[in-house]
Amino acid sequence: MTSMSLETTAAALARQLECLTLGERLALVASLDGRAVFTTSLGIEDQVITAAIGTAKLDIAVSTLETGRLFNETVALIDTTEQTYGILIKRFHPEQADVDAYAASYGLNGFYESIEARHACCGVRKVKPLARALAGATYWITGLRRGQSGNRADTPFAEADLDRGLIKINPLADWDIDTIRAYVVAEAIPVNPLHARGYPSIGCEPCTRAIKPGEPERAGRWWWENDETRECGLHVADAASQPIPDTKAMAGSAA
Repeated sequence: MTSMSLETTAAALARQLECLTLGERLALVASLDGRAVFTTSLGIEDQVITAAIGTAKLDIAVSTLETGRLFNETVALIDTTEQTYGILIKRFHPEQADVDAYAASYGLNGFYESIEARHACCGVRKVKPLARALAGATYWITGLRRGQSGNRADTPFAEADLDRGLIKINPLADWDIDTIRAYVVAEAIPVNPLHARGYPSIGCEPCTRAIKPGEPERAGRWWWENDETRECGLHVADAASQPIPDTKAMAGSAA
């Protein structure tokens, strides 16, 4: 599709999705021409989507980014979810050469030292694997919600991702956290035990902490940075077109 047709199609699809239930939204996307891919972080929102896909046996590929720094609880939940719904969650790992080059240049935990280093780590462990997960996809389904953070407050049901040349689908855009929790209980959906310990948003273990009372849901992600709009790059405009850290250059700079 051209950029204009991608945006036109996304806008029309957003209008269609608005008046549907979650199951109907996912079924509609699964019925469209092209490949649909759902990328799950195993968070509570994503578990709701995975349950809907698995229960209805929808033709939607389910993938996850196994960054190598996830909580043990998150990794264990992948297997539990596959067994519960009889689905395959395809794991995409970072390239070891990229990880080694990052560590040589910044140090294994160099992301604490600068935003540049943190973005480079997310690039190696998330953005590059995501590109492989979405290869050949026409539709990318996510668990983004408007209530997760201020910079996600205007999340549409469908939007054109011009850099990746696909349409991003956000079927839970209008769901609040109370609705999510009630749905999980009603449908007996397995969730990460860390949610009960004060972790509403769960990423890599070194970059995630429990939140304090009254803090936004995503306040525990990269908490040492002051920018309230902080993201890993997966859902940032132009992220796909940004240069990913060159492993050879990083290795050379560390020599």
